[in-house]
This record gives sequence, structure tokens and C-alpha cells, in this order.
Amino acid sequence: MALLQDFAAIVGTKNALTGADTARWSKDWTGKYCAEPGVVLRPASTQEVSQIMALANAQHQSITPVSGHTGLVGGTYAPGGVMLSLDRMNTIHDINTAARTATVDAGVVLSTLHEAAEDQNLIFPLTFGARGSAMIGGVMATNAGGSNVLRYGNTRDLVLGLEAVLADGRVVNLMSALHKDNSGLNLRQLLIGSEGTLGVITKATLKLAPKPRSYVTAMVAVRSVNDALTLLNTLRDATGGAVEAFEYMPKHYIDMHLGRVTAARPPFAQSYDHNIMVEVATTTDTDLSEILITTMGTLMEQGAIHDAVIAKNEAERRDMWERREMAAELAYGRTPIIDTDVALPLDRVAEFLDRANASIAKLDPGSEPHYIAHLGDGNVHYSTYPTRDEADLKDHIIEAVEDVVEALGGSFSAEHGVGLSKLGTMRRRKDPVALDMMRKIKSLLDPNGILNPGKLIPDQG
Repeated sequence: MALLQDFAAIVGTKNALTGADTARWSKDWTGKYCAEPGVVLRPASTQEVSQIMALANAQHQSITPVSGHTGLVGGTYAPGGVMLSLDRMNTIHDINTAARTATVDAGVVLSTLHEAAEDQNLIFPLTFGARGSAMIGGVMATNAGGSNVLRYGNTRDLVLGLEAVLADGRVVNLMSALHKDNSGLNLRQLLIGSEGTLGVITKATLKLAPKPRSYVTAMVAVRSVNDALTLLNTLRDATGGAVEAFEYMPKHYIDMHLGRVTAARPPFAQSYDHNIMVEVATTTDTDLSEILITTMGTLMEQGAIHDAVIAKNEAERRDMWERREMAAELAYGRTPIIDTDVALPLDRVAEFLDRANASIAKLDPGSEPHYIAHLGDGNVHYSTYPTRDEADLKDHIIEAVEDVVEALGGSFSAEHGVGLSKLGTMRRRKDPVALDMMRKIKSLLDPNGILNPGKLIPDQG
């Protein structure tokens, strides 16, 4: 109680929430990790975050940072603990149109930054379905990916500088708008993707890009996943790298979308096994629609493409995007579900799907695979609906997927982070020397182990 009063003295009593007032932070998006925190602290400044961390460190009190609470891996699970919400730190300090940068607080919601950038005829290109609630601090802490990685990169590729509070309350100022800075170790990148285990990110300078003059978006039915890769490479060559999104939706996903979304419409007059949503964009007067039509026509003559539909207006474009962005709601709308988030070399995705499906069919013959992919960057959201909700079966299925991923040179974690759900996988699959380095860095920066304990880095043993 005394510690709670000390925290409240820093942020104000009304911003030290307990009991029913913590409901918003007591359940993650999946509904899997549910627990009432002991208190949710809502600081309004970096100084207040610093004071909170200094006090917590002195008292060996663990702190779990939280942003939009949109994660899928239990990264903010803190039963009875102290959660540090950055939602009040939500100022966009500057949109620099000349340098094409944005300086923002960690609590800025992603869609709010999108709107501010577009007002200046610029874009912050990171985007995904949860953009209306995800916050900048969270996307940096998890190195979020999304649908435009193909052209613009992951979050870490879009961050020029950041500010963070360390476990002992010290503030590290890595704020910069520089594209080149060789002054020692890249501490910025160390903090990005650390899931709140090394520091609390409070501010950032982000790269912006010119807003495209036009988009051309299409649904394309291809003969196979490998034929989709041919389409991708051909389009990238023909457009000079203007492909922004290349999203794979197999037949079972399209069928689920049609079955569960009342207003949903089929992408084609008939059903196909392999469906791609592709979007290209340009900042010039180039007519990308003609390039797209010519490319698809050639591949259609070769038999690689069965059908194609180009969005004729913005409403049709939004329909195509909404079909893809319903993925999480559709996947988690059925239980039990065993979900993974893996990355493969582009030319091994088709092989991964075949081998993973076969492996799981042997373990659980009646299970139903469910997957989609950011095919342009090799990220597959691979899940299955098992015939029974048993921990042992789940473990066997996850390890079977891990086996295939490892054999094909992939990664067991692409864009969702590690949190709690992939700790076992980290222990089994991550290079032991790399794990040792992570533990030593964690111990150096957080010797009392108070920052988001039990997440990302598995205990030794």
C-alpha cells in the first residue's frame, strides 16, 4: 500500500488505477491472457516514467509496460502486477515535411499518425489491422511488421531515433533524425524488438515517405504459391519495385470470410485454391494499371494465373483490404486454435505449407489447417484447429511446425513477438550462444529483473 501511494504521488491518484478501473488492461486481444493487474500507472511525461522506474528499481518491484494492448503472445500479462500504460503520452510533436520525419510520443495511436502524415501529403507506411488501437511504443517494442514490409521494411527500418527510460530510471537520449550515425553500438536497434524487457520507449523520430499519387489493387487467382512468387518478381521488375502489398489468401480463408461476414462478397465468379491481393503504388504519373494488366495477361496466357479483378474505385479497394484485414478476427473466432507466426525464405513457403500440413495430419488426422501469408516477405500466419483441446497435442503440433521451419532455414517468430507464448520455442530453437548474450545484456541493463519479467528471454535451465 505504501508503494502504491508513492506511485500515485508521481502520476496523481486518478492515474493510478486499481480494481474495476483496470478492466481495460485486464484482458488481451485474444482473450487468452486474462488477469487483473494490481495497479495501472498512467504517466504523462518521460520524467514521470523515470521517477516510476527509479522507485520500482529501488523496491525491486516489477513493471510491465503496455501500449495499445493489441498483442497476441501474452507480452503484457501481469496478474496482480504493476502495469505502466503510456496512453497519456500521445503528442505528435513535429511533422517535418522537409526531412520527412515525425517526432512522436510512444502513446500515439498508429492511425492518428497516419492521419497527421497524410495531412502533409506524406505517409507513415507501417500498417496492419489493429492500427486504430496499436501505439507507437508497442509497435517499436515488438518490431511490428504488417502489410507494407515488402516495400518499406519492418518497424526497425522506419525508426531514426528514440528515447527510453532504463530500469533504474535513467533516460537514454537516442533521439536523432540522422540516416547515418556510426558513433558506436546501435543501441536504438537493441531496444526495438526487446518487448519492454530492456527499457521503456517513450519517444521516437520516425521516417515518413511521400504519399503515392495512385494505387492499383487487384485480386489474382494463381495456379500455385510458386506461381504467385513468379507474379511477385515479375511485377517488382516491371514496376521498379512499386509493389507495396502481396497477400496470400487460400480457399479455406476465402470460404471462412464468406461464411462469417454478412456483407462479404466472393473475389471471383468461381472459387480458386490460391488467391493473392496485390497492391502497387506510384508517386509519379506512371500508369501502373497498364503494367499490371500486361503482366497478368502474359502470365494468364502461360497458365500461371486463372483469373484477376482490379479495383475500379476506392470502395472496391477497401473491400479487398477489409477481406485481408479480417484475418485475426476470423482466426480467433473459433476455438481451440493453435497459432504460429513464422517466416520463411520466399522460395520455401510452398514447401513449408505442404510439409507442415502433412506433419500435423499425422499427429491429429481430423485437424483443420488455417493460414494466410504476407507472401511478399515470407511471413506465414500458420494455425490449426485441433480435434481436441489438449496441452500435449498443442506442444506436439507446435514442435512439428518448428521442425519444418528450422529445416527450411526459417524463423519461428516473424512479427508478433515472443512474449509468453513462444518462450518454450525460444529455449528449444534459439542458438544457445545468442540466448546467453541476451541474458547477459538483460542482466546488465536490468540487474534486478524488474522490466517485463518472464517475457521474451527464457530462464536458463
